[in-house]
Amino acid sequence: MPDTVDIDGIPGFIRDVEQRQRLMLASGLHEVDFPRDGGMVFRSDNMPLHENAMQIHAFAGDKQIYSKTYYSIGGGFIVDEEHFGKAESNEISVPYPFHSASEMLAHCHATGLSLSGMVMQNELALHSKQEIEAYFGNVWQTMRACIDRGLNTEGVLPGPLRVPRRASALRRLLVSSDKLSSDPMKRDRLGQHVLRWR
Repeated sequence: MPDTVDIDGIPGFIRDVEQRQRLMLASGLHEVDFPRDGGMVFRSDNMPLHENAMQIHAFAGDKQIYSKTYYSIGGGFIVDEEHFGKAESNEISVPYPFHSASEMLAHCHATGLSLSGMVMQNELALHSKQEIEAYFGNVWQTMRACIDRGLNTEGVLPGPLRVPRRASALRRLLVSSDKLSSDPMKRDRLGQHVLRWR
């Protein structure tokens, strides 16, 4: 699952796959060929059901022995082609069901609940309060680790664009410059950097 991935281990994992042209599967229990050229193909066209798709094909020699398409549909949800757009059969009813933002707001107006209060009531129909608090504690720790990593990592961002990392330098500027707080021009320049990131 994505929340169990060791982010710091990704570069080493990618290097290993590129060098050995082998890919470990099933938590390291099985290994398959993964050629550097053609092992992964990025398509410029969209799949028919959704633009965020990934197809997996497995071959034995020249014969395709497996093929599956997965879609990332937002909110951390991934579904395969067979289940795309289908409601789950074990769907649990919630006190305030909705399928659009206007339906959410209608519930809020009718009940007087805030948006977060209404969502919490729905979540309590699915999970205990302790489970919800533990989950959001984990989300916060993950976000915090991401922020800390960004503020303390130099170099360039991963990917082919070679975008330089700026957060660490800006953090150093903020903590080392007493003049920044009294000089409105410096504050404005820092604000311009922040706006460019959005």
